[in-house]
Amino acid sequence: MSKYDFHYFQGSTLSDLFAQDITDASYGFILNYPATGSWAAYPNRKKYFLQDGSSEATKTSFDKICQKEPWKNLGVLGDRIPGIVIIEPPKSLIGYWQEHFGFSHSNIEMMDCSTYLDDLSHSERFDKLISLFPFDHLKPEKHAVDPDTHYRLLSKVALAELGVQCPKYKSYNLHQVNLEDIQLPQFPYLIKTSHGLSGEGTYIIKSPSDLNYCLEEIKKYLNIKLLDTIIVSEFVKNEVQNYCVQFYVNKLGEITLIGTTSQLVTPEGNYLGGLIDYRNTDMSKFFEMIANVGQYAHKQGYFGVIGFDVLEDQDGQLYAIDANFRVNGSTPLCLQRNTLLGLGKEVAKYSSDYRMEGTLDSILVTLKPELDRKDLIILSALEKVKYGKIFTEIYAIVTGETIQEMQHIEHKLQNKGLQWLH
Repeated sequence: MSKYDFHYFQGSTLSDLFAQDITDASYGFILNYPATGSWAAYPNRKKYFLQDGSSEATKTSFDKICQKEPWKNLGVLGDRIPGIVIIEPPKSLIGYWQEHFGFSHSNIEMMDCSTYLDDLSHSERFDKLISLFPFDHLKPEKHAVDPDTHYRLLSKVALAELGVQCPKYKSYNLHQVNLEDIQLPQFPYLIKTSHGLSGEGTYIIKSPSDLNYCLEEIKKYLNIKLLDTIIVSEFVKNEVQNYCVQFYVNKLGEITLIGTTSQLVTPEGNYLGGLIDYRNTDMSKFFEMIANVGQYAHKQGYFGVIGFDVLEDQDGQLYAIDANFRVNGSTPLCLQRNTLLGLGKEVAKYSSDYRMEGTLDSILVTLKPELDRKDLIILSALEKVKYGKIFTEIYAIVTGETIQEMQHIEHKLQNKGLQWLH
């Protein structure tokens, strides 16, 4: 018997997870990340830097930060916390959520994207705001988690403090050390910026050309004054699995399991989505890591969702390579656990890279049989026009009773026009 008595979350929404911790004040959930691009009304450029692209051309786009990503979490938010939305989701997407997630429209708190952080800073309606990342332009006391603490926890530098096995690394403050003076190890190794977003700012160095590219990127970040610290890390060799282990830690430090996904990552390290087996994933091999990370987070004053990335090597050693103290990319996938197991569906895959020709309305009609059977679950969708043709970008989950059935369903969906871009 394990000495840890951790149990799976029995609900299916984010607000059910947070419900136990939001009785002391009036809470809202800011669904979007801060941005640093020139288009942002409130760029995070003062204190809480994030690396979301080293030039205007490569920065995370407006539609991803303000539409597709926040809508995905809004769909699974539930009705106990208002979701702060700065661009309203399409009516047909909301209609789909209402039908399939029991989504409550009254939960959307629409705010003006050019004034929302000032409005929230002075709001009498909201005392505390849960966020994925601290905001420079939101009053510190309005953050549900102290923003300095949250920023420190989100730093790649904090990994060694979590009490879990991780690759050896060194951190360097680039205002104190010259980039050229850093002693680099032998290939392969990793260089990471302190607060890179979903694969951005993580560089796998296997050759001199990899290194040159990385150093150019870091210099660009330094020039635009969006970077203080980098880490140089060992590379985990003979990796056989890449997991994202997710749980919730409440204000008392108690832990609830959310789920574990196998991560789909491109060879360059960019995040594509997750694969989950709800029935046959044994989370107990991560319990000690979960307990240590949860205890550390609680001591720092954090509450909320935590997802940490773990590599398993061929000897069965587990290395934590990143810890995200926020709702993670595949959290909505984990939250489908009880719904899908109730339908006999044990396997599911989430991806942010689906697209299909036509409007969202037409797609909801074409794919209605699959959507009704929950063979496909749509989390987020955005219509685009290219060369005069309308298509829809979709964040979605494909499900199945077994991995073979899921692949068969995915193949059928492809025949109906749903493309997976990778």
